[in-house]
Amino acid sequence: MAMTRSSTRILTINGGSSSIKFALFDAVSTPRQILSGMIDGIGLSDATFRVKHVTPADSFSREVTAPDRAAAVGMLMDWIEKDASCGVLTAVGHRVVHGGPKYFEPQCITPEMLDELQRLTAFDPEHLPEEILLIEAFRHRFPELSQIACFDTEFHRDLPRVAKLLPIPRRYEAMGVRRYGFHGLSYAFLMEELARRDVVVATAGRVILVHLGSGASLAAVRDGKSIDTSMSFTPTSGIPMSTRSGDLDPGLIGYLARTEKMTVQQFNDMVTTQSGLLGISETSSDMRDLLAHETLDVRAAEAVALFCYQVKKWIGAFAAALGGIDTLVFAGSIGENSPVVRSRICAGLKFLGVELVEEKNAINGDVISIATAAVSVRVIRTDEQFMIAKSVIRILAIVPNGNRPQ
Repeated sequence: MAMTRSSTRILTINGGSSSIKFALFDAVSTPRQILSGMIDGIGLSDATFRVKHVTPADSFSREVTAPDRAAAVGMLMDWIEKDASCGVLTAVGHRVVHGGPKYFEPQCITPEMLDELQRLTAFDPEHLPEEILLIEAFRHRFPELSQIACFDTEFHRDLPRVAKLLPIPRRYEAMGVRRYGFHGLSYAFLMEELARRDVVVATAGRVILVHLGSGASLAAVRDGKSIDTSMSFTPTSGIPMSTRSGDLDPGLIGYLARTEKMTVQQFNDMVTTQSGLLGISETSSDMRDLLAHETLDVRAAEAVALFCYQVKKWIGAFAAALGGIDTLVFAGSIGENSPVVRSRICAGLKFLGVELVEEKNAINGDVISIATAAVSVRVIRTDEQFMIAKSVIRILAIVPNGNRPQ
C-alpha cells in the first residue's frame, strides 16, 4: 500500500571521509528539497555544522565539536529531533559506495544486509565501515524508520565483460575481484538530465561523463549504458584526485616495502589520504588553492597540470572505446565551477571535435562548446541526493513516480 503523501519527509545521507552531507526532501508528487546541510571537518578542531534551508531565516552555520563520526551523527540526529523544520521522518536513504558482487539495486536495509556489508568491508575499508556506522546509528535512534541503501556501483553493473575483467589470475574473479566503477548516483542523474535536454544523444549517442570533485572519475556511455569507467575495484583507482593517487604501478608496493619497510596499511593510507593533488603539491588538496598559487609555487602548478593531463588522457581513451564522442559532460565541484580546469582539459582535443566558447565556459554555461562543433560540451550540476530520494520514493511506493519536475 502506498504511504500517505501529506508531510512525508525523506532524509538522505552521504557520508564522506571527514564529512556527513545530508538533505531533507518533502515527497509530494516528486522529491522536493527542503534543506541541505553538512557536518564538515569531522575529527578536526574547526568542524562546522551548516544548513541551507529554502527559508533563508532557518539557515545557519556554526562551529561544533565533532571528534569522530559517532559524535557527528549523534549531533545530526539530535538536531533532527529538535528542529521543527525537519517534520516527521518517514525514511532515510543512504549512499553506500560499495555493495560488492551482491548488492547493486537500491533496497531496504535489513539485518542480513548489514551482516553482509560487514563481511564486505575488505572491498572498501575507507567507506563501508563509516556507512555502516551511520546506518546503525539511525537504526538505534529511530528503529521505526525505513532505511534504504543506494549503491554507487549500480550505474556500471552491466559493464561489458572486457571492461569488467582485471588482468590477474582468473580465480580472483570468483571472489568478486573485478571492475565495479563508482559515482553511479551522479552518473545516473547526469544521464537523466541529459535526456531532458537531448533525448536522442542520451539514449542513442556516445557520451563521456566527467565527474570532478574531491573524488573524480569518468564514464563512457553508449546508448544510455555505461561501457567503461576509470575507477575500478575501489574508488582509489583511475585519475588523480584530491588525496587519492589514482592508477599506480603495482610494483610500487613491493619497492616501498623493501626500501622503507612500508606495510600494506601504510601504503593504503598513503594512496588514499596523502596522494593526488595533496601529494604532488605538498600544500593543499583543494583545486581552488592550487590555482590561486600556481604562479608562485611550481608544486601547485604541477599538481594542476597532472590532474588536467590525466583527465584529458582518459577522455581520449574513452573516445577510442566509444568510436568517437557526441557529448562531453562536466560535473562535480571542480567540473561545475572551474572554467580554467575545463579549458585546460579540452585544449588540444579539437581533433576529437571538442571546441569551447571561452566566454560561455567562463560563466559555467550550460553548453560551452561552439555551435558547429562535432561534440556538444555541457556543464550539468549533479545531484546525488535527489537520486537517493527518488529511489526511496520508488522502493517504498510513497508517491506514484519520482520524476524530476519539468
